[in-house]
Order: sequence, then C-alpha cells, then structure tokens
Amino acid sequence: MSFKHNGKIYSIKSPVQSISVNKHNIVVTDQKCSQLFSFKNVNETKCFLARLVNG
Repeated sequence: MSFKHNGKIYSIKSPVQSISVNKHNIVVTDQKCSQLFSFKNVNETKCFLARLVNG
C-alpha cells in the first residue's frame, strides 16, 4: 500500500513486521525496510496511524 505524506509517496509492503509510535513519530518496518514518518502534532500522528492500520 502507498501513502502520501509531506509531498512524498511512501510504499509499505505487506506484511508489516512492526509499528513503533511516540507523540510525533511513527516507524514502520516491513519486509523491505524501516521508514520514519514525522508529524507536527499528535492529531496528525493519530490520523496517519488509523490510515495505516485500517489500510
């Protein structure tokens, strides 16, 4: 699945091996690599995580 964030398109391959979350960052590890997503506020973080989990 692909996500657009800050003008860039990120591809996350299924299955996702791990998701790490703190207030302003999400790290997603899939079969290919780990990717860091940084956000300006907690609401953006929560929205992105919801999109990621609900696919």
